[in-house]
Amino acid sequence: MSARFKGKTAIITGASRGIGLAIAERLVAEGAKVVITARKKDALDEAVAALGGPGHALGVAGKADDVEHQGDTVRTAIDTFGSVDLLVNNTGINPVYGPMMDLDLDTARKVIEVNCFSALAWTQQVHRAWMRDHGGAVVNVSSASGVKPAPGIGMYGASKAMLISMTELLAVELGPHIRVNAVAPAVVKTKFAAALYEEREDEVAAQYPLKRLGVPEDIGSVVSFLLSDDAAWMTGQTLVIDGGVTLTGGAE
Repeated sequence: MSARFKGKTAIITGASRGIGLAIAERLVAEGAKVVITARKKDALDEAVAALGGPGHALGVAGKADDVEHQGDTVRTAIDTFGSVDLLVNNTGINPVYGPMMDLDLDTARKVIEVNCFSALAWTQQVHRAWMRDHGGAVVNVSSASGVKPAPGIGMYGASKAMLISMTELLAVELGPHIRVNAVAPAVVKTKFAAALYEEREDEVAAQYPLKRLGVPEDIGSVVSFLLSDDAAWMTGQTLVIDGGVTLTGGAE
């Protein structure tokens, strides 16, 4: 691994496991210090240990859409590691499955609150505290369900489409010194997505041109690229990481 993030600090939300942890692992391997967030302290402690301990990572427990938690995390990152150069808005929820016509509107509001508004709030926080004066890079974790309709997880997909639109708007607003991009994964083998493939993985994977589902490391490598100077002339873009499935109309 290179040391292209040496001297830089990243905040990654929802990173005690799955895609968020894989992103943190990749960034640490490339020299970054990381501050990871999630709701459960015990899971964060395990993740920090896996990332090499306090010299490389710090966990701050809290809810992603809690403004006080956001501010505390940003201040802790700066106090501990000296900067907040990189932000990955990875937290997402999908508490329901079924048709939009049956969706409880309070649940829909919560999905938008966590998947969209919290990403904006985190970006505002790091902008005010560090990036406005020093520059930086942001990656939002959207979804292939935000690129094409995904029956059964429609509100989740709608929120991820909104996140893509927000990515484009923020890229325009925050240039030239802050870049904002997004990734849109299809089904990745995580606990979060288990209901989409569990007990039928071969059947689901058969719909993908690459004949397999994603793994968290597939996303971590692309996020690392977008945060790095290798993507220095990219902003406002959403990279679909999907094994080719959106080309064929198969499951997302």
